[in-house]
Amino acid sequence: MIISRNQHTLASDCEVVGTGYWSSRQTRVVMRPAEKNSGVRLVRSDLPGRPSCVAHVRHRTDAKMRTNLADGEARFQMVEHLMAALYAMEIDNCIVEVDGEELPGLDGSSFAYVQAISGAGLVIQAAERPRLVIEQLITLHDGAAWLTASPATSGVSQYGYQLVFDHACAIPNQSYAFACTPHRFVRDVSEARTFVTEDQAEMLRSQGVAQHVSYRDLLVFGDAGPIDNQLRYPNECARHKALDLVGDLALAGVELVGKFVSHRGGHRLNGKMAEALYQLALQSQSRNSRDGSVSRRPAA
Repeated sequence: MIISRNQHTLASDCEVVGTGYWSSRQTRVVMRPAEKNSGVRLVRSDLPGRPSCVAHVRHRTDAKMRTNLADGEARFQMVEHLMAALYAMEIDNCIVEVDGEELPGLDGSSFAYVQAISGAGLVIQAAERPRLVIEQLITLHDGAAWLTASPATSGVSQYGYQLVFDHACAIPNQSYAFACTPHRFVRDVSEARTFVTEDQAEMLRSQGVAQHVSYRDLLVFGDAGPIDNQLRYPNECARHKALDLVGDLALAGVELVGKFVSHRGGHRLNGKMAEALYQLALQSQSRNSRDGSVSRRPAA
């Protein structure tokens, strides 16, 4: 049985401070309560006029190894870990002030955001959360990768990832799936970190990127496993990919009720699915309006 629920916002302000992986600049992220039906809005507090951008797939831009948003001068890099935390912790409406373009990399996970949100607390708002219930199979492909959305028989959304390499790799093939509740996300997913191979890390450094990032700031895999680091979970890489999936699909702008499984997918394929789900939500809203039902348009 699927039970509808009201929207939530934060009970108080909270913040996270850290350094961006790509820019090497320190950034302060302040999350504040917001009005019902306003969604998540990111604000560039460092720019004149404080330009802003709604966290939505319509403002998503393609980027290597991360998800970015842009609306005019309001540009934000690597938003997926923040969005995963807000969505999984059931924060529907939030103003996020960022004093730089890139959000902090932190330890490569969502845990710092989860801690901040938990400390701030939640407020129930007098508006129902917009929702899309997946009723049939949707499959998207990107080369050897695929991503499916299908009905959730339990009524609780599930997210899963299958990490498979077609060549010898220091990172073992692995998979993970979980029911996306706040408790499960905090306990089993939020601390899973970004990962790269040693070759990828050296290539990025040779390009002048992530010069300040050490092997302890994220998972870097050498031939013998993580370098100067230890896994938090045996399948931490697959868990982190599931975390990214939650954050990227949150950009559809509605609560998703379904089963989402990615096989070798990444941010680009996630973005395509978020767009497909948004369009499906618009169609569903249009049908409800014709039938006389009252439903809020998905945030754009």
